[in-house]
This record gives sequence, structure tokens and C-alpha cells, in this order.
Amino acid sequence: MKILITNDDGVDSPGIHELAVQIEEAGYEAIVVAPDHNASGTGTSVSGIASNNPINFEVSEIKNFSGEVYGIAGAPALCVLAAHMGAFGDSPDIVVSGINAGLNPGRAVAHSGTIGAGIAGQNFGMRSIAVSVDVTDPWYWSSAAAITVGMLPHLIEGPSHTLLNLNVPGLPLDEIKGVRWAALAPYGTFKGTMVQEKNQLVMKQQPTEYSAEDYTDIGTVKAGYAALTSLHASAEVWGTHGKPGEVVQPEHGVPAASAGHELHPQRAIFLPSRYDPKTYYSQ
Repeated sequence: MKILITNDDGVDSPGIHELAVQIEEAGYEAIVVAPDHNASGTGTSVSGIASNNPINFEVSEIKNFSGEVYGIAGAPALCVLAAHMGAFGDSPDIVVSGINAGLNPGRAVAHSGTIGAGIAGQNFGMRSIAVSVDVTDPWYWSSAAAITVGMLPHLIEGPSHTLLNLNVPGLPLDEIKGVRWAALAPYGTFKGTMVQEKNQLVMKQQPTEYSAEDYTDIGTVKAGYAALTSLHASAEVWGTHGKPGEVVQPEHGVPAASAGHELHPQRAIFLPSRYDPKTYYSQ
């Protein structure tokens, strides 16, 4: 198994350094390909990639890590795309994205570059895990890295296209109570407004009164556990009426996950890792 390590805080982030060292020390073959800048909030962006728009990169290094390290002028999802397309040797089997400086719970998963890298890996059939640690002083990078390494055997043996989101409390490892499955929190811990100030847009945030339920990712971390959530991006939504190829009937309404309709993987993307196209499309 070849592991690609990336993040959205940049190749010089202490989180990705700790992750790379612990993954290699555990005996895995790993390569680091990460943005050469802070690419937080870039989601699944691939930075306007085009055949006539070359991407700059630099060779870097991480202390106590012997694998290859690259910083590229692009977002985390682009790092995964480049590695998958053979820019840095054989395509990786596993994507480990992080360690993000701060949690990525609830609706934040839609915007996170850390999770965006995992979604890109999922789309290409790889198994991915995105890992974030709560904000503390000092930071507990080593705790988040250790829990991630402990999850790798389960991820490797799991189904293809798996994407796990791991949020870790900012605590010493021996004070973390364990790992629990957690739902995405429906609300965030902060709410913001965007205001104009001298031809600039400025976001202002303040805490909300939302008290996260114990079963959510925010509530789980607050209780002292690492929160693990399995995510599924690039999904289709189907209801009782309407099938692929049928004419749209307005009276049938529009299927939406919020209405309790079913989510299904896109068959055009979620192919077996090794398949015969003629056999697959004849089914």
C-alpha cells in the first residue's frame, strides 16, 4: 500500500510533519504532496487545471521522514489528482489528509480543503481519511497522528471509495477516551456575518447558543472522544418517482436528501478498482 499524505495548511505545517513521521515509523510507504501555501477552505477545488496551465512545484523535506516531499502551487484536491495521474510515480492506494489545525465538523465538511482531498481520493477509488485536531495551546499533533495511524489497518481493509472524517480532541493521547462513530452536527459553534468596510468584505464571527448533542462530531469531541464519520460525496439523490432516462414529470416533485430520499453513488464514477469495461457496461 502506497500512502499519499496531503493537507490544506501547507507543506510546512507541523501537523503534516508529525503525520508523515508517525506513518513512516509504523512501517508504511508514504509520499507527501501538499500545497506550497495555506489552502484552507478550498474544498474540492483543483485550481483551474488545464493542459496549457502548468503547475509549479518544489521539492521539500521533512525532518525524520525519508520519503519524497513536494510542495505544489495548488489546492489539496489537486495534489491528489496529480498523484493519481502519475506525476510522482505510481498512483497511491490511500490518501491521508491533515492534520488540520482546528476541527472540521458538521457543515464545515463542505468547504474544508482537508476533506476536499479525501473526496478527490474517493472519486478515484482510493480509501481516504481526513484528520483534524481541536485548537489548543500547545497543539496535540502527536495525539491526532497516533489515532490516525491506529485507524490505517481498518481503512486499508475496508471497502474502496471509503472516506472517513476524524476529529480529535486537543488532549494528550492517554487522556482521549477512545474513538466513537459520530453524526455531522447540524449547526456550527460559531455564526458569522459579512460586512463591507472600505471596499473590503470582512467576516465577523460570534459563538452560537447551540449545545451539540452527544452523538454529533462536536459533542463527541467535547466529551473527550475522537469522532469518526464516514462521508459520501458525489452522490445522486433518488425518490420514488423518476428513473435514469425517464422524462421529467413536474408533478412528481424533485428528489432531495432533506426529504428522506435515497442517496446512491454515481455509477459513472464509482467503478470497481479493476474491471473489464465491456463486462461492466453489459450488466
